Amino acid sequence: MNPLKTVTGTLVSGLILAAIIAGAATSVGRVDSGAVIILIHVAAGVTWIGLLYYFNFVQVQALGEAVADEGGPGGAGITKYVAPRALLWFRWSALATWLSGALYLLERGAFMAAFTLGAVPGGSTPYYGLVIGVGAWLGTIMLFNVWILIWPNQKKILGIVEASADQIGTAKMVALMASRTNTALSIPMLMSMVGAHHGFFL
Repeated sequence: MNPLKTVTGTLVSGLILAAIIAGAATSVGRVDSGAVIILIHVAAGVTWIGLLYYFNFVQVQALGEAVADEGGPGGAGITKYVAPRALLWFRWSALATWLSGALYLLERGAFMAAFTLGAVPGGSTPYYGLVIGVGAWLGTIMLFNVWILIWPNQKKILGIVEASADQIGTAKMVALMASRTNTALSIPMLMSMVGAHHGFFL
């Protein structure tokens, strides 16, 4: 049976391949103890930010065109089948990204350094605390937006919870602005996350 025919099989195949590569690297040199946490953090982060970009660059515009297309298929297929599933992965990958990032910082003894932007010692250098801390704070704001602003309002938009037409109109604007805010914040957040391990912001 071809494992690539299912999502689960594809993910398991990727994990096995990663384990083989990590095992080969171990025979050559030392593998960092935080490697598994970083793998989870990066995989969850790619899922989260990938879906964030999908919503902002693809789905919003597609739904707008579908609504404007008189006699077309409309956007019901997206709102009924695609959006709820995408939002499920979106909100839980956001939480997994934040938790795995926090776990990595704790494991490295850099949690307080990050969240005080380097004011409290921890990690490799105060500069590391500053750079990773900017990313950590931006990620925290983005996580807040996902769970407190985007998801509750999307439930109204998708009809998961009952709402009046006025409430749905307000929910659309709040969810859109929170999502656009996260898209804008994702750029310096990614710059900080990558830069922290290379000794500079960019």
